[in-house]
Amino acid sequence: MNELQFSPTTVSLDLGGTPITIETGRIAKQAAGAVIVRQGDTMVLVAVCRAAPREGIDFFPLTVDYREAAFSAGKIPGGFFKREGRATTKETLICRLIDRPLRPLFEEGYNDDTMVTAQVISFDGEHQPDTLAIVGASAALIISEIPFVAPVGGVRVGRINGKFVANPLVSQRTESDLDLILAGTEEAIVMVECGAKEVLEADMVAALEFGHAQIKLLVKLQKDLQAKVGKAKLTATKNELNQDLYAKVSKHAEKLMAALTMKEAGQLQGH
Repeated sequence: MNELQFSPTTVSLDLGGTPITIETGRIAKQAAGAVIVRQGDTMVLVAVCRAAPREGIDFFPLTVDYREAAFSAGKIPGGFFKREGRATTKETLICRLIDRPLRPLFEEGYNDDTMVTAQVISFDGEHQPDTLAIVGASAALIISEIPFVAPVGGVRVGRINGKFVANPLVSQRTESDLDLILAGTEEAIVMVECGAKEVLEADMVAALEFGHAQIKLLVKLQKDLQAKVGKAKLTATKNELNQDLYAKVSKHAEKLMAALTMKEAGQLQGH
């Protein structure tokens, strides 16, 4: 009996003192795109799938599902329930962290049913999997045929003894006076979440600049992977606007804009 032959492709870079590795070609080959992102001994499997658009659909149905299974930390659910349950509040919030930076970066007119699933398959207790899931989702999309053309990087920024740290360890976060998660493209930041202990505005700006510099490295890493294994992208078909309806809405929008921007009462007389 012949053994199955795998031909994985791997790219990596050093981020925060620990290498981040993106691997594809070993698992979930039937997905449109699938990668395993690893930092330390924390690993996240992210796969993306698409289906033909439903007839008459006029919106983009994107679903993101992120799960931290108990087995990833070497545990078995105990108590009355002996199996995994529904998504926790933390998992739901991380789904949103993944969804928000990705959703606006698909080509306009692409309305195929698309699903991103991120599964934590190993957690070492130190390297957080949430930002790895953001990177993995972008990497899986960029190597697929789905018209997602701007890779996204996600990074956590901490500050320990006045020095910024990319993707700080869980044990380091207790010493940090800043907990910043940001995601963005090579050109701009598209999503920010932050908690801090009275950090100055200038320090926050510096943290954003530091984080964006790390994002650029992660974007380049994904482009390197795309150059090796990326599929040809589908062409999205833009919907034609109903010009008559657009003109009617624009006419009413002008009045609304005038109302929102007026400086004094009575300015709208005659409208």
